[in-house]
Amino acid sequence: MSTATAPPAEAAPPGAAAGRPRPRARRPLRLLPLAPATLLLLLFLGGPIGYCVWIAFTDMQLTGSSSADFVALDNFRRAFADDDFRNAVVLTLVFTFISSILGQNTLGLALAGLLRRASKPVRTLTGAIVITAWVLPEIVAGFLLYAFFRREGTLNALLDQLHLPSQNWLFTLPILAVSFANVWRGTAFSMLVYSAALSEIPKEITEAAEVDGARGHRRLWHITLPMIRRSIGTNLMLNTLQTLSVFGLIWAMTRGGPGNRSQTLPVFMYDQAFLKSLIGYGTAVALLLLLVGALFSVVYLRLLRTEV
Repeated sequence: MSTATAPPAEAAPPGAAAGRPRPRARRPLRLLPLAPATLLLLLFLGGPIGYCVWIAFTDMQLTGSSSADFVALDNFRRAFADDDFRNAVVLTLVFTFISSILGQNTLGLALAGLLRRASKPVRTLTGAIVITAWVLPEIVAGFLLYAFFRREGTLNALLDQLHLPSQNWLFTLPILAVSFANVWRGTAFSMLVYSAALSEIPKEITEAAEVDGARGHRRLWHITLPMIRRSIGTNLMLNTLQTLSVFGLIWAMTRGGPGNRSQTLPVFMYDQAFLKSLIGYGTAVALLLLLVGALFSVVYLRLLRTEV
């Protein structure tokens, strides 16, 4: 009786018996196409950043002596001892809290929730109006809001028609005026983010909450907000970083005035670096502004990792 013979086993590759993975000899070749992009990033992104960091430790000026001497931490010591710098830090935090954390975030969520229940024509019209304010260039939005808040502007004309007291809003409440302007311009982004997040909530969960008697603020607090928590954190982080860098809007409306009552850190940095020609000091302020943005980012990222 004949017996079937098994085919000879294929020879195992070297190192397989010992459980070692095969060396990836071609891996450097796969990374080779990334070399030009990496070189360009180092040249056009890393180079200017490194140069700015070096300038922050010098006494470089736009006028006067062309040489720049290394002054170590003198620019940063000068900043923390400067009353105008401390005022700019406080106004930046106030501007960011009112216009980004409180204004754009809350109004964007409210608009997204209301538009879900509105009819299609209302959704289309409201969305178009809000998004139009968002796509306007910052300097154009600044001039529009300047015309709205100025002494002879639209707001005071409406108040006069209603026989209500009017005032020069850009003089009496400049930081609130520029904060409102930033809310008007930037709410569309939050509205779009929250519209997408709310559309991902399963209808079964919403219907079950209604059956259980969770309505209004209870459903919002216990169902909606926990389910879109990550979208809230992401939106807050992006909005905060964008608000910290707002310059054109404030410059077009108040130029940081009257005095320094609406002079946030970007405006203060521009004033020191280009109007007073203190490039070294202005760059040091820019690095401190970058540090403030990094601190906000760390806080938001830690909140995103925290489970509800």
